[in-house]
Amino acid sequence: MTRHFFFLLAVFLFMSRLGESQTINNLPQNYFANPLDINLRLSGTFGELRSNHFHSGLDIKTNQRTGAKVYATASGYVSRIKIERYGYGKALYITHPNGYTSVYAHLEKFSPRIEKYLKKKQYENEAYTIQLFPTDLELRVDQSEVVAYSGNSGGSGGPHLHFEIRDSAARPINPLIMGIEIPDTKRPLVKQIKAYPLNETSTVNGKNKAKLLRLIPLKDGKFKVEAFRAYGEIGIGVNTSDRQNGANNQNGAFHIETFFNGSKNFEITFDRYAFNESRHINQMIDYEHFKNTKSRISRLYIPNGSPLSLYQDNINKGVLQLYDKDTTHSYSIKIEDFKKNQVEINMNIKNDPAPDSIPFPNDEKLTFINHNLTYHQKNGPYSLMIPKGALYESVFLDIEQNTDTLKVHSDIVPLHKNMIISYDISSKQNDNIKQYYIGRVTSWGAVYHVNTRRKGNILSAATRTLGTYAISKDDVPPTIKPVNFKNKQWITKNTSLKLKLTDEDTGVDAYRATVNGKFILTEYDYKTGVLTHDFADGVVTDTENELQVIATDNVGNSTTFEATFYRKS
Repeated sequence: MTRHFFFLLAVFLFMSRLGESQTINNLPQNYFANPLDINLRLSGTFGELRSNHFHSGLDIKTNQRTGAKVYATASGYVSRIKIERYGYGKALYITHPNGYTSVYAHLEKFSPRIEKYLKKKQYENEAYTIQLFPTDLELRVDQSEVVAYSGNSGGSGGPHLHFEIRDSAARPINPLIMGIEIPDTKRPLVKQIKAYPLNETSTVNGKNKAKLLRLIPLKDGKFKVEAFRAYGEIGIGVNTSDRQNGANNQNGAFHIETFFNGSKNFEITFDRYAFNESRHINQMIDYEHFKNTKSRISRLYIPNGSPLSLYQDNINKGVLQLYDKDTTHSYSIKIEDFKKNQVEINMNIKNDPAPDSIPFPNDEKLTFINHNLTYHQKNGPYSLMIPKGALYESVFLDIEQNTDTLKVHSDIVPLHKNMIISYDISSKQNDNIKQYYIGRVTSWGAVYHVNTRRKGNILSAATRTLGTYAISKDDVPPTIKPVNFKNKQWITKNTSLKLKLTDEDTGVDAYRATVNGKFILTEYDYKTGVLTHDFADGVVTDTENELQVIATDNVGNSTTFEATFYRKS
């Protein structure tokens, strides 16, 4: 009752002071506290360019360790707990009285009362992966209350805390705007500048081909770019990153604006976006350049059809119209981080005359795909469907089939929606057709499993990656080996039970562990292949225990491991 009273009192006091709080663009300031009690250093910033998405929060370093106390950034209630093997791993969502939600991801574990709530639900459902939505009365928290401990779960590449703030429409918003303080006196970095002809009649230095331009560093955070010639509709791109104090990580920029002949013609600010916009990053960057070099060049113009709300003021979508003969234009780029540290890039562009003729590539062996129409093709046992809107623009693709292999161009053209590849395996009826799957073939010849469905004799897979695909077979079941115990061993001093669970071909799909026929909760770390049961759960109470673990791979091959262990109760 007392806790309930103080929570309601905090809500009332906040609402009464809401009109008095300082704001940036009507956003509350000094409301959210730091989620860690250490000096915050970042390995990732909001809006940073990642594979197929913008980064939706801050990645806060935890000194390469797990187990740091994670604090509720403001009072509220736990509105969601999501546990998954990949992605965010162990994640906690707290909804606050002002309508915002804070998110804490890649956690190691939760505070005792939240952990107790979670474990109860996991055992009731007999499942590790779970998603829960507590009511506003079940798990209330106060500001600066310990709610979890930092970890490395899910798709994390190393120990850290992923921290987000989302608005009432569930859009991620830059926590720096909300008052989370990160020391930063370093200017952004500039690595590459590229000029793009944007249609068939445009040229850069006389060619209808994009060109990297030479950067020349000057003093005071400025650069100039080698002068170049251009004609027609031209776009400019920049490869830039930012750094904060106390870390050498190259993170994302906050604000970029460009000026053409002294007038602003393009602006982008990484402050807030909707999750359904995020994959349009592949349209914003030079995707082919990224796939070939692993470096991301941001286009400083708005591609046709892009819905990104990150874009702000622009003239002609940031596209340069260069048609005046013998005219020289000035173009500048200003890149700024949240703390107003800035770099400036200046260049001169001289108008070329219109080209007499431009040689066009020989596309006779390529297939034209209109991005506004659905494309269907059947070739031998394969069929391919690229739905309307899957491509950002109409393109020529190299599509060819050879026995059990289908080539759909290469991964230098982005897909926004899944294409569907199907294969008729009637010719393999004398074999175990359940073990066949569609896999993506790498440039070095390895085949990676793509989630494959089978209906009768038809295999089908949905994928948003162009490339070469092949029919492959997996007839090898997973392997299970004990790590910290042996069969018929006393393990009273063990705090956990660990097994190595791996599948070299299609990967582990499902697993289940029991002791004396009773379900026990196990956590699988796909990065290490270790399956762990924590004896602190208190479900293993007998002296003699019969362990059984069943694991299944992604085509249904199964392995059963059995062992006996002893513990003093």
